[in-house]
Amino acid sequence: MEQARQAKAAGDLRSAAALYARAAEERPQSAVAEHNLASTLGDLGDFAGAAAASARALAKGSTAPETWLVRARALQGTGDFDAAEAAFLSAIGVRPDYLTAHRDLAQLRWMRTADVGAALASVDATRVPALASVEAVVLMSAGEPARAAAALARAIARAPDAGLHLLAANARAALGDADGQLAQATAALRLVPSSTDAAKATVEALLHVGRVAEGAALAERIAAVAPDDQGVIALLATAWRLLGDPRHAALCDDPRLVSARTIDVPPGWSTLPAFLDDLAATLRARHAWRTHPLDQSLRHGSQTQEDLSKVHHPVLRALFAALDLPIRAHLAQLGAGGDPVRRRNTGGYRLAGAWSVLLRPGGYHTDHVHPRGWLSSAFYVDLPASVAEEPQGWLAFGRPGIPTAPALPPTRHVRPVPGQLVLFPSYSWHGTEPFTGDASRLTVAFDLLPG
Repeated sequence: MEQARQAKAAGDLRSAAALYARAAEERPQSAVAEHNLASTLGDLGDFAGAAAASARALAKGSTAPETWLVRARALQGTGDFDAAEAAFLSAIGVRPDYLTAHRDLAQLRWMRTADVGAALASVDATRVPALASVEAVVLMSAGEPARAAAALARAIARAPDAGLHLLAANARAALGDADGQLAQATAALRLVPSSTDAAKATVEALLHVGRVAEGAALAERIAAVAPDDQGVIALLATAWRLLGDPRHAALCDDPRLVSARTIDVPPGWSTLPAFLDDLAATLRARHAWRTHPLDQSLRHGSQTQEDLSKVHHPVLRALFAALDLPIRAHLAQLGAGGDPVRRRNTGGYRLAGAWSVLLRPGGYHTDHVHPRGWLSSAFYVDLPASVAEEPQGWLAFGRPGIPTAPALPPTRHVRPVPGQLVLFPSYSWHGTEPFTGDASRLTVAFDLLPG
């Protein structure tokens, strides 16, 4: 068990799973070993195995809400959504204030139905004020910031909390209330002065109210202690752009920071279109949702919920093998240097999560960054004909995903091409423009960390 824990902490999930399985064999009555095995198998994307191990843990006497949560996530991964809902409810029944289970259940119901009422059916923030965070995230994801702000105001009046203040700052930003955003962000910062998230929220608010020099100064202080936080770099770059500071160009205008390369035809396929057709069919089978996840950038579409880089499917394995060459070419193109990207460039990489997005007509990505990444990506699988018309469905860079005074437009657009991989710094503001027509837009995305 201890060896497994150490392996998992080191990121070696397969060794951890094998060790937990061995522990479960050697201690056949251990519910803890089965729970840990289930959790690790779930992290690996082996949802059927995780469901079986969690069932054994419960049969061996586990009453922990964490076991029910692991089971619910596994059942969701296998596509048994009704059973997953029941398992989430069992977790909540054991621990009524279990925020993680409440959020996961709300997300499952939201993605299945696109209905706010259904998503919030089990969320009672009047009884458990902390659940206002779940209520607010659902309402914000549904495009209802005014209701989210009202729910958060009620909860904060009962029990001030830094996390609730941060959500309230986001709601106020969405409503265009810059002064209210700043008040909520600074309230969070007063409660937790060492919080990077609260400090970043305060920078966002300062840029919104037009106090850009103050925002830049605070962002520089945060960057000094969190130099690899891509969200901080994005805020600093935004402040410099607003100030006309030439340091913005060094961060964002170097053409070598962005690349677009087409993959080679993977072995086993005669042409790239044939491979992309098989890949599209494989991915579409995993898009079982009516709408987007909570607190994500896409709108009018769906996103897969498993890490595709860990799925042992021949088409997906072929994809990630084919992506290696353009990734390594991009790393070579970057070279060495002292900027936030190049100073971490070892010439190697590791994947830090991979997913697929299916946007329906009218769909888009709000502008965003990937705070815990290094390099981010877009791989184009199947595209609507409307991408021939600029900028429908195009990738936009440089338009901040936060309100600023004044507002800033994109600095460039990239037209998507089937079979092409676009790589860029994770701190780059990026989004997808809406598109028209009858066809959907199917992509794969992933983050990279230095290897």
